[in-house]
Amino acid sequence: MNEPRVPGPPVTTPGTTAPSVATHAHAAPGPRTSLGPVGLVLAGGVSVQFGAALAVNLMPRAGALGVVTLRLAAAAVVLLLFCRPRLRGHSRSDWGTVIAFGVTMGAMNGLFYQSVARIPLGAAVTLEVLGPLALSVLASRRLVNVVWAGLALAGVFLLGGGGFGDLDLVGAAFALSAGAMWAAYIVFSARTGRRFPQADGLALAMAVGALLMLPLGIAESGTKLTDPTTIALGSAVAVMSSVLPYTLELLALRRLPASTFAIMMSLEPALAATAGFLILGQALSLVQAAAIALVIAASMGAVRTQVGRGKAGTPPAPVTPVAPEA
Repeated sequence: MNEPRVPGPPVTTPGTTAPSVATHAHAAPGPRTSLGPVGLVLAGGVSVQFGAALAVNLMPRAGALGVVTLRLAAAAVVLLLFCRPRLRGHSRSDWGTVIAFGVTMGAMNGLFYQSVARIPLGAAVTLEVLGPLALSVLASRRLVNVVWAGLALAGVFLLGGGGFGDLDLVGAAFALSAGAMWAAYIVFSARTGRRFPQADGLALAMAVGALLMLPLGIAESGTKLTDPTTIALGSAVAVMSSVLPYTLELLALRRLPASTFAIMMSLEPALAATAGFLILGQALSLVQAAAIALVIAASMGAVRTQVGRGKAGTPPAPVTPVAPEA
């Protein structure tokens, strides 16, 4: 799955992974600067989903848990070297929060990769998006969000061919579980962002997630994880799914309104389906494409409802970006 890309306290709307837009919401750009940051966000989304497709191709060499281990470990090394977080001066509560964040991150990625090993990438991301979408709807407590929830459920029903007969049930269960972990990730990411400066908390949590997955990856893949080619490919997945999109989105959020960013994140299932088709040959039927479109529409509707609520003077419920591929 996609490691969430979150440089600071994240916002929440369905789906990947993404940098906090809460602290950048005031930096709404004018029309002259909108094209640049939009392009950066799209490039980050493409990188995340094509990185996920590369991870699927790597699974026969290292297994799903082995790929997760390599990805989290490589991303943790990069973030720790870049952020150099302080280990002293934090309370027991701070460490409890960052450890919970790391455990959630590791579980989210492990479950997502188990899912894409069994069902198409586009379907897995669509089901996973339901976790953040459910959190967004419940947090907003507005009747209109029942409409968005119903739209999303209709999309899921179509995706399963009217009864999930076309999808591997175990893979679908893994994707839905990853979505639940994604919702928990959003909560702990926000708490971590309030307790740690910059991306220090994210770097430490990534290390915790890597350590959590290490014994599982070794148990499944053993010495395969020491193969130079496997390590190189796993590092490429980490760069494409974590380091590169994190950097691009961090640059984009300096000029892009939070509402625009969140809505663009809702396109992650479509990007995942495209990557699955181009890289993995996972073609979608018209019904499955319509199902993904319904979930994307529900995600965008939930975001726009929250943004409108905020502009009306009522503090909006936290909205978090789509894209579990951390």
